[in-house]
Formats: sequence, structure tokens, C-alpha cells
Amino acid sequence: MKRFLLPLLFFLAVPAYGQNEQSPALDQLNKSIEQKDTFDQVKLKRIAELESRLKDIAIPVEKYVVCAALYNEYKSFNYDKAFHFSQELQQIGHRLKDQVKIADGKIKFGFILLSSGMFKETFDSLNTVKVKILPDSIKKEYYFLLARTYYDLADFDKDKYYAPIYNKRASVYIDSAIALSKAGSYDKIYNTGLKLLKMGRNEESSVLLKQLIRSQRLTDHQLAVTASTLSDIYIQNGQNNEAISLLIRAAIADIHESTKEAAAMLNLAQLLHKKGDIKNAYVFINQAMNDAGYYGARQRKMQVSAILMVIAGEKINSVEEQRRILFIYASLLTLLVALIILFVFIIYRQLKKLKKADKLILSANHSLQETIHKLNEADKIKEEYIGYYFNLISEYITKLDKFKRSVNNKLVTKRFEDIEMLVNNINLKKEREELFLNFDKAFLTLFPDFIKEFNALFPPEHQLKLHADQLLNTDLRIFALVRLGITDTEKIACILEYSMNTIYNYKARIKSKSLIPNDDFEEAILAIGSI
Repeated sequence: MKRFLLPLLFFLAVPAYGQNEQSPALDQLNKSIEQKDTFDQVKLKRIAELESRLKDIAIPVEKYVVCAALYNEYKSFNYDKAFHFSQELQQIGHRLKDQVKIADGKIKFGFILLSSGMFKETFDSLNTVKVKILPDSIKKEYYFLLARTYYDLADFDKDKYYAPIYNKRASVYIDSAIALSKAGSYDKIYNTGLKLLKMGRNEESSVLLKQLIRSQRLTDHQLAVTASTLSDIYIQNGQNNEAISLLIRAAIADIHESTKEAAAMLNLAQLLHKKGDIKNAYVFINQAMNDAGYYGARQRKMQVSAILMVIAGEKINSVEEQRRILFIYASLLTLLVALIILFVFIIYRQLKKLKKADKLILSANHSLQETIHKLNEADKIKEEYIGYYFNLISEYITKLDKFKRSVNNKLVTKRFEDIEMLVNNINLKKEREELFLNFDKAFLTLFPDFIKEFNALFPPEHQLKLHADQLLNTDLRIFALVRLGITDTEKIACILEYSMNTIYNYKARIKSKSLIPNDDFEEAILAIGSI
């Protein structure tokens, strides 16, 4: 039976750990997320400098230049601010009576409206632009924006009637943008690749987009856009692993650029969810939600929210599955305990002379049952304690198994004096000290700052100082148990092998030295944070 159960325990444990494996690329993305605030602060510093300059400018032409720079900073960072400055550009253009500047402001205004999913309003803004008066650089931007609007509208509708019409119109406008782009430039190559992709010519599009990816001249924004577009080709071909790699690069580039309205993080979360990597999918969809909330575009927030609900549901199901597995662990361990009791009973009936040895086995079995009970309660505190108790139980089972084998061997050879010597050699004090040492290590792993924060509750003269070989002393151990949720004095006394009066005295003595009222002391202990 034991040969069957132990491999089964190992088999059941495999799924719980398999999902935690991460590729180096995902690790790099997670590190970039941790550094996200640093990149944002750099951008915010540039914005603050521009806004400070804007306050001191009275000349409309110079003000237009600074407002355009602020728009460029905000257009993929903050919807409301970009909206404001696109309006400001149009107003300055009207004051200057400069039709080119007015048109440029309308085009930028259309880009912001499109980012929010407002297709009708985008067309309304672009339809008022006087295209003939525009220089080629702005005209190219105008045509590309129209093409992107029709492409996005086709993707939004996804029907058999209107989508082909919109894609055909987009193709006409993107041809105009390509014609106005310089040969060999990023715009010309990317726009050509995008057009081929929308036409279903994926292989030709892939060649051009890969050419751009290999280029060392791309900005972070260009890399993010190109990698995201190329990932669409891989997704259509069912090559999700390649698409994930590209979306990771795009997401990292977006973070470096402080781009908040990009879709790379959202698409990455969806692919990881399909792959079964719920942990990373949940992290990234939350990141996409934070970005969407920061940017402020309603359509993007609604789009991310829909996916977030699905992945969050999977996350909850995953947690419930872990609980189910833990329940199976407990059941199997209970069965092992029953087997041990059976062995003890057989030995007791066969050899009454081994009464002392039987009591020792029953005592060890009782200790094992208490440990299993603590293991079941440990899930309410921290998952890490489950591993700690499993290791402890495994050691006790190993010791009991070795002890049983040794007793059986000596019974066969009728070496009864050796059995008594074997029993007398068991050092319960040493076992208890080892148990406390393991508890201290596990607890300080979960609460590395516990001693520091505990001492902060006392004036300097009453703060605890440990010996060099100590992790926790009795005072700290009592309140370590309280921090884990064991507030019953009788339980604490039982665990530490003290009387209840002794524990009451320890608590009263410690609380009397604290800087805070006695009634609030244990609440302060419970407030000490874990890792």
C-alpha cells in the first residue's frame, strides 16, 4: 500500500509546480514591469519640463511647437491630456489662420478619437481636413490614419459584408501613404507589410516585418508596433509560441516607451491563458487593465475587463484545484497514519514485552496526528507552511519505519536487551529542539522582519536581544504563534510545553513593557507583515 501511495503523492504534486515554470523572456518582462515606474517617471519629467516652458510662451507659433511636443508625449500615455492638446493645436491654428496647422490638429485629434474606439467621430474630424494644402509629411500621416481607421472598423465588425468593404477602402488610403513614404524608410516597409497582411498575403508580409524587426534603427515604439503586427501572422498560422515571444518583446518595448494604450500586454495575456499559464496571464491582464485605466480610453477598459473576468475566473478555479489536491494529500496521510496504527496494534498483541516501545510508537503517532492537524490549519495562514509540515511528517514516517524495521529484526533474533537500548537512545529533548528550530526557520522565512517589527513595539531598554545561535526565543515564539492565528493560550502552552499559567505570565510581562495598550498588543502583532 505504501509503495502505491508515495508515488501517487509525487504524481499529484507535479501539476501544482509545473505552472510556475517561466521562460527567460517572461522573467525579463516581469522585471520590466517592476521597473515600470522608473520609465514613467522619466516621461513625466519630460512632460513637466514642456508644460513649464508652455507657461512662459506668449508667441502662438512657439506655443504650437510645444503643444505638439506635449501631444506626442501624451498620445499613447494619457487620453484626456492628448485630447486637450489636440484641441489646443486646432485653436492655435485658428488664431494664426494657418490652415495647415488646423488640419494637423484635426488629424491628431482623429488619432486620439480612434484610440478610444470612436470611429464615427474620427471620420467626422478627418472629413473636414483640406488634404490638398497639406505637405507630404502630414498628408502621409492623414492617409495612414484613414487606412488604420478602416482596418480597425473592419476588425471590429468582423462580418462578411462590411468588413471586406472597409478593408478595400483602407487599402486605397494606405497605398497613398506608401506612395508618400521614402524608399527604404520604416513607414514604407511597415505600411506595405500591414497592407499585405490585411490582404491575406501573410508570407510576403512576414518577410517585410521580420526585416524591420532585425533592424537596429527601430525605436521602442516602432519595435512594439512591428512585433505586435507580426504576432498576428503567427496567431493566424497557429504558431502561438512564436507569437508569445514577439508579444513579450512588444510589451517590454511598450513599458520602456511608457505606452499605455498598446494592446501587446492584452494579447499576450490571452495567448498565455489559452496555453494554460494562468499565473502569468493573470499578472499581465491586470497590468493591461492598469494601463487602460491610466490611459483613460473607455473602449480599451471594456475590452480588457471582458478578458480579465475570464482569466480571473480561471485563477479562482486554479486555487480551488490546489485546495482539492491538498485535501487528497490530507486523506492519503490519514491513511498512512491508519497503517501505522495497524502495525503498532499487531506488534502490541504479539509481544507484550515491548510495552515501552509500543508507548513510544503511540506517542510518536499522536505527535504525527497533531502535525497533520496543524498542516490542515496551515492553509489558512500561508501555503509555504504546507511544504514545511509535509517535510516534517515525511521525516517522522521515515523514523518510524526505521524504528519498526529495527525492532522487527531484533525480535526475530530475540535480542530484547538491544530493543530496550534502542528505546532508551531516543532523545525526545533533542527532537523537540529540532522541531522548534525548524519552526523558527519556517516562520522567519514567511516573516523576515518579525523580530524588528516586534521590537519596534517596545522602548529601546525593553527590546529583545537574541544570542548568536538563536533564531527565536520563548517570548518571540509565543507571539509568533499568535501571528499565525493561534491565539488560544492552552494551544500555545501545549505547543511550547509550558503550563497555561506560565504562558499567561509571559504574555502579561511582555505586554506590560510595550509602548501600546495591552488590549491592542495582539492586534499589533497580527498587523506585522509577511513577505
